[in-house]
Amino acid sequence: MTSTARAADHVRAAARENAEWCDAVCRSHGVAGEFRTDAWTNPRRTPPLYPDGVTLTAAASAREVLARIDTSSPGASVKDSFACLDLTSAGFEVLIEAQWVRRAGDRPVAGAPQAVRWDAVRTPEMLQAWEAAWAGDSGPRGVFRAGLLDEPTVHVLAGHLGTRIVSGAVAHRSAEVVGLSNVFDVDDDIDRAWAGALAAVDRYVPGLPVVGYEHGPGLDAALRHGCTPIGPLRIWTSTR
Repeated sequence: MTSTARAADHVRAAARENAEWCDAVCRSHGVAGEFRTDAWTNPRRTPPLYPDGVTLTAAASAREVLARIDTSSPGASVKDSFACLDLTSAGFEVLIEAQWVRRAGDRPVAGAPQAVRWDAVRTPEMLQAWEAAWAGDSGPRGVFRAGLLDEPTVHVLAGHLGTRIVSGAVAHRSAEVVGLSNVFDVDDDIDRAWAGALAAVDRYVPGLPVVGYEHGPGLDAALRHGCTPIGPLRIWTSTR
């Protein structure tokens, strides 16, 4: 297999995992989406920060994807996993340009700073505390619901300094990879968060490649901690 074909396979695996994670979040809100060969889509408005569609192949048609989501009300968004769609004529604009990243499952992990203890969130009360730390003063609340804790593929991870949650992330396992998302640190120590999150993934979901997408400082941190960029993606949002 050529390096180009291998990278394309890695992006397809990352996009599929991400769509499955988006569907898990939507199901916890009672709005399950639909998987087809070209894309995962949801005909109802999804929770804040989660897309209404995620393309699963580079051959996905903009017209067909948009036909399966709600474009009649404000807030529609599409994750263009291969950065190859043009949704401008449909009234969308690019919200985020990002990179898929991947870290081999057999790479050694440096581990979290010793003072920070990482555990999986187990109770609705702890999940509320985790979300409050993730959201900060201005982020949305009620996105992460207790039903996620019953999903066998989901691990909500919290880094504690004493009794205080200082870092966190979500690990979601698919058939081929584990997706790492929502990596945060309340003190903006993004390297502390990435080091701890990767060590926690290695403990709770060992052996699988880690994938995700990042931009800006998050992307820089992911690369510093052993991830490799494997392809671009775009998130489009409706301007209507």
